[in-house]
Amino acid sequence: MDGSFASAPRSGGGRRDGGARPDPKDKAQLAAHPVSAPRVLALFRPHTLTLLVVLGIIVTSSALGLATPFLAKSLVDDAIPHQDVRLLLILAGAMVLIAAVNAVLGVVQTWLSTGVGQRIMHSLRTDLFTSVQRQPLDFFTRTRGGEVQSRLTHDISGLQGVVTSTATSLAGNIATVIGTLIAMVALSWQLALLSLIVIPPAVLISRSVARLRREATDQRQKALAGMHAQVEESLSVSGARLSKTLGAGPALAERFYATSDNLLALEVAAQIAGRWRTATMNVVFAVIPALIYLTAGLPVTSDGITIGTLVAFIALQSGIFRPVMGLLTIGVQVTASMALFSRIFEYLDLPVGVAEPQQPADFNPAYAQGRVALERVTFRHTGGDRDALSDIDLVVPAGSHVAIVGPTGSGKSTLAALVSRLYDPVDGRVTLDGVDLRDLTSQQRTAVIGVVSQETYLLHDTVRANLRFAQPDATDEQIEAASRAAQIHDAIMTLPQGYDTVVGARGHRFSGGEQQRLALARTLLRKPLVLVLDEATSALDTRTERAVQRALDELGEGRTVITIAHRLSTVRHADQIVVLDGGRIQERGSHDQLLAAGGAYAALVQASAGIDRVQDDALLEALAA
Repeated sequence: MDGSFASAPRSGGGRRDGGARPDPKDKAQLAAHPVSAPRVLALFRPHTLTLLVVLGIIVTSSALGLATPFLAKSLVDDAIPHQDVRLLLILAGAMVLIAAVNAVLGVVQTWLSTGVGQRIMHSLRTDLFTSVQRQPLDFFTRTRGGEVQSRLTHDISGLQGVVTSTATSLAGNIATVIGTLIAMVALSWQLALLSLIVIPPAVLISRSVARLRREATDQRQKALAGMHAQVEESLSVSGARLSKTLGAGPALAERFYATSDNLLALEVAAQIAGRWRTATMNVVFAVIPALIYLTAGLPVTSDGITIGTLVAFIALQSGIFRPVMGLLTIGVQVTASMALFSRIFEYLDLPVGVAEPQQPADFNPAYAQGRVALERVTFRHTGGDRDALSDIDLVVPAGSHVAIVGPTGSGKSTLAALVSRLYDPVDGRVTLDGVDLRDLTSQQRTAVIGVVSQETYLLHDTVRANLRFAQPDATDEQIEAASRAAQIHDAIMTLPQGYDTVVGARGHRFSGGEQQRLALARTLLRKPLVLVLDEATSALDTRTERAVQRALDELGEGRTVITIAHRLSTVRHADQIVVLDGGRIQERGSHDQLLAAGGAYAALVQASAGIDRVQDDALLEALAA
């Protein structure tokens, strides 16, 4: 081991400077989600034999490294003064051999420890990805996407350092310090005592300067993070569009100038602090050998100290300071490493809101009929203060078209989410052909139920890849047929590479209406027996909406269709219209029946017509102004 500083990678904390204190964020993470040592050790148990080999290599490497100063002592005291060529060749060859063996051992140690770390990371990464995927939709709405990505990538990647850096450096530092102290005492107990007296104040000075550097570096990192956030907000597609439409470019440039100017000063301060630390370390490394030379040269203290002993001792002493500093930061290393495990285990321990059934129902999607029923269903969002849906009883016969309407916040989209099992009801059940959705696997359910929502999401890939995401084995002919049905084929063919055109980040190459039609084509490619349309045509113009609606009517033949809609004109021909308000069913019936009843639906139709007129008048007034 070279005795270099050992430190755990940062989890958003975890200090690297010698003498630093544990990051408060790491301590808070461990306080909120404690991690037991047995659970961490259990991850390493399958690799016990490999880790024992690594430990053996570390001890062997440290022992071989300590042999070199003794070889140098023999060279200086015996071989060179007596011109003993044979001894000179043996000692010089031994030095070269030790260096070569240590180099090979270092490569083998890195290979073994990296392999263990990568296998542990692979296991945790896949387990974490699977665990997060099984979380209900509520989890993703209340959790920042960057937080999930950070735990999947940065935190798990940081664990590599726990194996290859923290653990191995700790073992190496311990072996080096113990072995070096024994060798120093064996060479000269007087010089060893002097080194032990001088090292503590040298360590304190280094730690003090390190804290100053840490504070300057922390301020710089915060400023740099703020600048990165500003760049991301201002220069993303959405941010650029917003700034251009609001004419905010000069203000953003001025704000960025101020941020960059502040960062300039902090960068200089951090570099100066780092230079002070380097200078302090250089002074420490110069003072200790000077005192040793002085002690060895004074008649009072030089008894029994040969030139070879002095050379060997200086070589040993110069290698002990850094591993000592590494051991002094062990608390920081352990805290930072355990914080990484805490953040990962926190997500692994999340309760599964939408779990796969342990014993799936005997249900073959190929023979499904498509009858959907909600039986006394009640649902409340996590953290909500009231039920989003309450005591819902609804039967959607196979092959029928049911429309769900109601004011904003009435629970329409929540009902659609329950049908596609993005959530599970608190009370009651949702069934498909009489089978509780909770008893169906995700493959069984998605083979029958397809969803097109108002919030479309397109991958940063080609149009063809986006459509084939729903049905990986779909042929080009099937992709084109689904696109024609969704009234998007002609728009695709106008693109530079047609279906092989990259859609751009989040589909910004397409308008909102085109994105919805692409999402519709993607779902239709699966040929679902039950089709849930949650505001699927909300971004379409009237003409396109009518064309898509005609296509949907044709595609709906033989399918069960559940439509969530604000535009009441799109659902007037539904077999049944269900009006929701406050999470409850207010009335149900056909368009003509509900109009004749003069109830909630009739009020919605009248209000919708009035809103359209008001919006048209307001638009004309704004244009005139």
